[in-house]
Amino acid sequence: MKRVLLDIEEGITRVALVEDGKLVELYYETKEEESLVGNVYVGRVDNVIPNLQACFVEIGSDKKGYLYYGSKRAVSDQEKNPSRPKVGDSLIVQVEKDAAGSKGAVLTQTISYPGKFVVLVQEEGEIGISRKITDNGERNRIREGVRAVLPKGFGAVVRTNGEGKTEEDFQKELQSLLEKAKIIENAQFRMAPALLLKQSLPVEKAVRDFYSEKIDEFVVNDQQTYEYLLKTEDFNGEKQPRLLLYQEKLPLFEEYFVESQSQKALDEKVWLKNGGFLVIQETEACVVIDVNSGKSAGKGDLEKTIQKTNMEAAQEVAKQLRLRNLSGIIIVDFIDMSSQENRNIVTKALESAVKNDRIKTVVVGMTELGLMQITRKKTRPSLSKQMTTKCRQCEGLGRMPSIDWTVTKMRREVESILANTIYNQVTVRADGRLLQAFCGQENGYLDKLFQRFQKSVCCESSKDMGFSLYEIMKEKKR
Repeated sequence: MKRVLLDIEEGITRVALVEDGKLVELYYETKEEESLVGNVYVGRVDNVIPNLQACFVEIGSDKKGYLYYGSKRAVSDQEKNPSRPKVGDSLIVQVEKDAAGSKGAVLTQTISYPGKFVVLVQEEGEIGISRKITDNGERNRIREGVRAVLPKGFGAVVRTNGEGKTEEDFQKELQSLLEKAKIIENAQFRMAPALLLKQSLPVEKAVRDFYSEKIDEFVVNDQQTYEYLLKTEDFNGEKQPRLLLYQEKLPLFEEYFVESQSQKALDEKVWLKNGGFLVIQETEACVVIDVNSGKSAGKGDLEKTIQKTNMEAAQEVAKQLRLRNLSGIIIVDFIDMSSQENRNIVTKALESAVKNDRIKTVVVGMTELGLMQITRKKTRPSLSKQMTTKCRQCEGLGRMPSIDWTVTKMRREVESILANTIYNQVTVRADGRLLQAFCGQENGYLDKLFQRFQKSVCCESSKDMGFSLYEIMKEKKR
């Protein structure tokens, strides 16, 4: 049983793909952090960087978008690129990737209009077909069917869900997508920056991305959304998924045992059935996954144990990539294997496992150090970035200064004030445990300070301050 759960609350939409009771994919959007991917804007060029053949475009969001306009990566300043825009130019652009961290959204001038079965592209004559459709006869049938109904001046990319669809199905969807293209054509002369087309709401994106004959049912807990989806005529028919309205008191995700699984998706450690475990860490540059033998170590033949753990880890890595939406460069450190044959078996197992991923995932192979390299297309922030925020105390590092280091730093600052300034009283405000370490056993450190400087140091305990935070106040008293 495969089902898609649409949990809609005030300002938040959560979407979960569940297969046989197991959470496979999960993402959510809020009104404040709504994805801009697919939106079409008329933007204004703010800055051009000829060396990179790129420019920054103002589209009306907090950060300027980044647009690569070149066809070659290395062009000198002297070479004039005919497609180079000028500052102040208005351009029709589409968001390809959402803004992340300090970087703005990635933009493209090739506008596309995604549907459930096909993507309409403003490139005349080009017809692409998903590589996951492997039967040559089916590919030829699809190509001829799409070519017969494709509007002039456009190209198309048939998605995996297009397998088995008729010429009539493609014509119906292409017609609805063409209406969106006409909106852009009629609005392109608006003053920049301006939003020309908002591709779809979170619910529409979920239906578009997950819709296929392999999905048994969509379950939604919002009456208005339920009625809207019914009007699309994409549900409850022959070879169509069922659409159900959930109205019970128990929250939707709890009813289908998804809530607890979603919380586990944030854990750094993931246990394997044979006693091994994965450690998953996201960094700014890449995602690192470490495979450990754990409780499986010491059971029987060592090489067989390692191979079994690595094979199980390969399956779990593929699952975690989808569940956590890990993307970009991914490095997996499998347990060292002495046999090249075993390395090849693990590589093929991983390649087979990632085929189930609807997002393009490529297993590049192992390095000389035995590190598996994977790339996965970025579509939206990872689950952890959606569900968590940086700790205000450690700034997202996950570690804090030790108590010894902090106390040493506090003492240096206090001694510097007493030795180099005219202030004769210092008050140190911090957490009680930190102050206890600062003062020393039986206030021995404070006594030494008074004997050395003949100046007063007072301590003020504060439960509101973080463990490694402190404040030093100084004053001059007569």
